[in-house]
Amino acid sequence: MARACSDKTAAQVPVAAATAFNDANKAARAGDHAAAVSACRAALAAAPDLTMAHVLLARSQEAIGQTDAAIAAYRAALALDPAEFSAQLELGNLLRRKHDLTGTLDCYRGAVAARPDDWRGHLALAVLCQDDSLPKARWIAGRHYQAALQAARTANGAEGAAQVHQHMGRRRMALGDPAGASEAFRAAAACLETQAGPCSDALADVLVDLADALFHLDLEQMAIPLLERAGHAEGGMVLLRVAERSYRHNLWQEAIAILQRAVALHPDETDLHLALAEMQSKSWLLEPARSTLDGIADRLEPRHRQRVGLLRAQIANRMGDADGAIQEYEAISDLDAKGYASSLAMTALYSETADPERWAKRNRAAFAPWGKGARPVADFPNDRSVDRPLRIGMVTADLHRQHPVNLFLQPMLSRWNNQDFPLTLYHTGSTFDDQTRLAQSRVQAWRSLGTSELPAAVSADRIDILIDLSGHTHSAELMQFARRMAPVQATYLGYPGSTGVPNIDYLIGDPVVTPSDHAPLYSERLMPLDTAVFCYAPEADYPSPVFGADHLTRPLTFGSFNTITKINPHTMDLWARILLKVPDSRLLLKAPSFQDPGAQRRVRALFAERGIAPERLELRGPSGLADMMAEYGDVDICLDPMPYNGGTTTLQAMWMGVPVVTKAGAQFVARMGASFMTHAGLHDWVAKTDDEYVATAVRKAQDRQSLLELKKNLRNTLIDKPSWAIDVHIRGFEDCLKRIWIGGPQKGWEQA
Repeated sequence: MARACSDKTAAQVPVAAATAFNDANKAARAGDHAAAVSACRAALAAAPDLTMAHVLLARSQEAIGQTDAAIAAYRAALALDPAEFSAQLELGNLLRRKHDLTGTLDCYRGAVAARPDDWRGHLALAVLCQDDSLPKARWIAGRHYQAALQAARTANGAEGAAQVHQHMGRRRMALGDPAGASEAFRAAAACLETQAGPCSDALADVLVDLADALFHLDLEQMAIPLLERAGHAEGGMVLLRVAERSYRHNLWQEAIAILQRAVALHPDETDLHLALAEMQSKSWLLEPARSTLDGIADRLEPRHRQRVGLLRAQIANRMGDADGAIQEYEAISDLDAKGYASSLAMTALYSETADPERWAKRNRAAFAPWGKGARPVADFPNDRSVDRPLRIGMVTADLHRQHPVNLFLQPMLSRWNNQDFPLTLYHTGSTFDDQTRLAQSRVQAWRSLGTSELPAAVSADRIDILIDLSGHTHSAELMQFARRMAPVQATYLGYPGSTGVPNIDYLIGDPVVTPSDHAPLYSERLMPLDTAVFCYAPEADYPSPVFGADHLTRPLTFGSFNTITKINPHTMDLWARILLKVPDSRLLLKAPSFQDPGAQRRVRALFAERGIAPERLELRGPSGLADMMAEYGDVDICLDPMPYNGGTTTLQAMWMGVPVVTKAGAQFVARMGASFMTHAGLHDWVAKTDDEYVATAVRKAQDRQSLLELKKNLRNTLIDKPSWAIDVHIRGFEDCLKRIWIGGPQKGWEQA
């Protein structure tokens, strides 16, 4: 307590202040920053000159997006003790995010003055002065970079210097300078090359960072050997990091091999076995993942219980057993809800037995605590007029190759009206490829940052409408939305349903996926677009298959390129009924799971139980996007799964000339196919019941000539529809944003 009290001794601090300050620390460590704010204020009421209470108050306010209040609290700490290093450094960091370069410079200089032998202050100055707009920026940057190196080297030799270089590299990466970052990482590696052997853990850690920078520079051939070299380290945790980065860059086989080596080196490290099982599951090696978990079942500790349950649920879900996955999640429901609630909500979308109304209520109850301590609408100073440019923010981690969010968002970004809707994109992802670079070049402002940095950044940018593009696929970001980062918040594109999360004001849909009479299923207000909710306007050229006379005589092929998770028993029942009613027809299924022989055996066995011989099934594993698109030429009619319809896959099938039989279900996720086919003018491909779904597929399969004519002309038909015209879609989206702003947050602007 003596340090917290600055020049006061612990005995001089009133008991009430000491107790409240300790409570604040506990709350902050637990992530309950609103409670920490209250406890800090109680401590300061009893002891106004308690310097570190001001500092902790500032940190907690910053964590919930109250940046102006946090600045005031940091300044109060510095008024008491100008030499308070943490306050100087952290206030400088906050002012830097608010783009107050002069104020940041003063704070960092104050931190250096307070502790001239601490490398962190010097490095902060060096990083700040990468900005050439500051006077003598390059000179200051060079001077303090060298001072940081000297201080670190004095304290910890070559390893200390390497640490400074590595920090500089990571800061440069955060600033979007992978070239400068690679220079710093190379310098860090050089320090360690002279200090330790070629496979030391510290060196491997730097090589992973250097490889990341090179991947950002599109220098894959230089990056991959660095990851291979780092994979020869021996420390379990660094090997785990090497594996994770390898997987991130689509080197999943290498990632698994690295983790297998880590397990062999550290057989008693249960966490490494769990990491291997998780990597196998993510790579769709589902039976090996189960075997890995079974192999350590007899030595699991209580702390592993939640993670194992999550893994078993994930594996069950990927095997197409959504109800089994739900049972696994519910078996751990007495544990920390943050660890499973989003995954459980997503899994319920796949379940044939999950009642939408019951799950809507359940999700609202599960996620209500996330909104505790949320920033009130009245706290935002945004100008509420509508006759001005609206500052739009979007949050996503998914702007990379083949991800559906990237496929749909890129054409929108290419036509975005930054004059009337200036856009800031908050990129929270770790994968960075040519598509990420393309998106970065298309937006007015780009922020690469961690999830914890979102509230302060959004506040500093004075965003009017903040849009979530992930939903429960990225729960950490969603938790920040629950605490409210902007006066109006919406969800769009990345999640096919209601989030159930407080303080997300709107869900952007369309009249088919989110009809007005379904409003009770949604915690958000429904804001429909006039066109289909997603506009498919691919920027890559996918040649249309040639549909000739042979399509009239070849065995009719039904198909689905959806993940196996969507192919539940009910869907299999319907598909088997169709195959039995269309003699000599076959079913082509393509999914990542089918690179796993176990998944293939399971699916073949399930269809055999329904009377479908194995030779009538063709199961194909994953491939590149261009190859996958070409494979639609092998399919005559696609069959939509239910209740989780195809989204991207349906639109891709239609683009490649393959119509889709679908059924309009009870909620967003079960009505996507109906939306796409309706907006394409193909109403007669949309069924209302299971029997009608089967009858529609059989009827369409029997009229081969009409089917062939439709397939030949389908792409041209789509191009003429508003829902496939990106310029029409983007203008409609702008109108939607205006309506959202006029409508304001769910509880109304009158709060202010």
